[in-house]
Amino acid sequence: MNYILFDDQQIRNQLKPFTFIRPIAEIRCGTLTIREKWEKVLSTEISDLTEEYLQRNTPQTTEIKTFISGAVCPNEALLSEIRELQDGELLISKETVLAIKTKKNLTYNFDYQTFIKKEFSGKVTIIKNLPDIFLNNGEQIKADFKLITNGRRSQEITDPFTRVYAPENVFVEEGASIKAVILNAEQGPIYIGKNAIIQEGAVVIGPFSAGESSIVAWGSKMRPNTTLGPFCRAGGEVGSSVFFGYSNKAHDGFLGGSVIGEWCNLGANCNNSNLKNDYTEVKLYNYATKQLEKTGELFCGLFMGDYTKAGISTMFNTGTVVGVSSNVYGAGFQDKYIPSFTWGGVDTEYVDYRFDKAIQVINATMQRRDKQLTEAEVQILKHICFNDK
Repeated sequence: MNYILFDDQQIRNQLKPFTFIRPIAEIRCGTLTIREKWEKVLSTEISDLTEEYLQRNTPQTTEIKTFISGAVCPNEALLSEIRELQDGELLISKETVLAIKTKKNLTYNFDYQTFIKKEFSGKVTIIKNLPDIFLNNGEQIKADFKLITNGRRSQEITDPFTRVYAPENVFVEEGASIKAVILNAEQGPIYIGKNAIIQEGAVVIGPFSAGESSIVAWGSKMRPNTTLGPFCRAGGEVGSSVFFGYSNKAHDGFLGGSVIGEWCNLGANCNNSNLKNDYTEVKLYNYATKQLEKTGELFCGLFMGDYTKAGISTMFNTGTVVGVSSNVYGAGFQDKYIPSFTWGGVDTEYVDYRFDKAIQVINATMQRRDKQLTEAEVQILKHICFNDK
């Protein structure tokens, strides 16, 4: 069976800035990305159907294919319904398309109306809007914990100065280092990835996930429902937040109700607000309508696109959206929306970030991890800079 994760155009627009440079399924929610979840439950690699500029190749074949929405997280009931679909049938939940089985070779933004609809009545987690990423993170950490650890045995925690509550809910991969730490997994699991480091004096409360080679800095406070993707570093106080990968918040400062893309850096004493003083719902910039829209949420923090950096003591207001590859700094609360490829701060001036300079800085950042932008990635960034901020 050919499995293909497709992007719903409407959902894709709601999930910018993170979908500027990736298909929806590469968003991390829980320990794993949505793609990694499906590949684990289906035991196969999966291709994409997304925007052309992302340069993903969708298989062209006359065989029956199963197209699954890249915004949908798997569960047993949903997987069972998808497997029972027949050629030409579409599985739907409250007008959101979940999956399609067909011999047709579909193109991006295809017409759903030609298929026979079947309503899915079970519970399903769909990442439709930016807050959905952190709001569903705790439950997805729990689901991924079962996927990753089923039938496996955790490495022992041998440090005599580390205190573990509910050790049955803690899983430690090979090479991880944990010293003089409090791990409390009574309310949800704690996953410590391969070669991850939890430094002295850190307090970690589950649900929590630290990806491969990530670091929790000494004296940190990691609140529940927090994910550090691979090769991230987090210090200070972090709660209900998701770091996709290769991003750093190494120093003190608060981050809550937030999502941070890849290759981002938050300078020392960066802070964000995730609750308004008048306790009214938070508004977020919407790329589809190009204005602030109500979220229905009281708690909502910072959404920072990939390759973006913030200087020391930068403050982000409740419900702030920052695009891809921006450099933000200065005292005072920044604007609630900062476009991609922007340089400056609210107390100076926001100006366009030169594309060649931005690429130079990104490569300098990545070289510290022995990586560099590919030509395909440069072209994607060029498309965002000059066509779709």
